[in-house]
Amino acid sequence: MLNLSKEAIQMLEQVIYLPMVLQILQNDCRAFEQGAFKLKQPYLKLIEQTIKYVQKELTDAKKYLRQNQLQVFRGERDDLFSEYIFIRKRTQDSRRYSNIRLRNHVEDLLSYYLAKAQEISHCEH
Repeated sequence: MLNLSKEAIQMLEQVIYLPMVLQILQNDCRAFEQGAFKLKQPYLKLIEQTIKYVQKELTDAKKYLRQNQLQVFRGERDDLFSEYIFIRKRTQDSRRYSNIRLRNHVEDLLSYYLAKAQEISHCEH
């Protein structure tokens, strides 16, 4: 069993959640590009700004993991749970996350990062 700080757990979970957020944003970007929207540009700009912000957060989280000799791997998955394996040096800990919890948290993060990107966009103007 790993004895991880709250910060370490938060960074490990960022590396789990943020790629999911990016995948959703990239899929949504393609949907807006291909969709029959009259004014696509505002949506695309917001999504692209959000993608950049999430990518930076993910890069920072991965850097933290490297500096603290931490790794996370996806384990087994079934209809209800997804397993993630946290490793520090040669010690590992397996954690199971409810797929519903994962989905809900990704949705919360998506809302957070869209709002954050919108704030950044307003500051630039």
